[in-house]
Amino acid sequence: QVQVVESGGGLVQPGGSLRLPCAVSGRISSIYGMAWSRQAPGKQRELVASIKSSGSTKYADTVKGRFTISGDDTKKTVYLQMNNPKPEDAAVYYCHAELRYCDCVIPDDYWGQGTQVTVSS
Repeated sequence: QVQVVESGGGLVQPGGSLRLPCAVSGRISSIYGMAWSRQAPGKQRELVASIKSSGSTKYADTVKGRFTISGDDTKKTVYLQMNNPKPEDAAVYYCHAELRYCDCVIPDDYWGQGTQVTVSS
């Protein structure tokens, strides 16, 4: 069984910093990429940042230059470094991974339960 577990959420002041780790565990054959999405109350879920197994990254325009996604292959962990967060960054942040648990299936997306990030002074 595959598990995706986020942590690190909480209260951060505008202009501060926060790091969100996300670890994937369980029966895993291959991880093709991992990403962070977020959803604020009354808004649609938004893809924030993604990282492929090649190391290539993409960011939403709303966070470009402030957030950084990075990965540790040995730990099957991805991090979202949030610098200079703004009140509009407040949301539930979800980590998700595109992976196969065996070579017998096609890749699928696995999601974590989410972690709340509040940006307020």
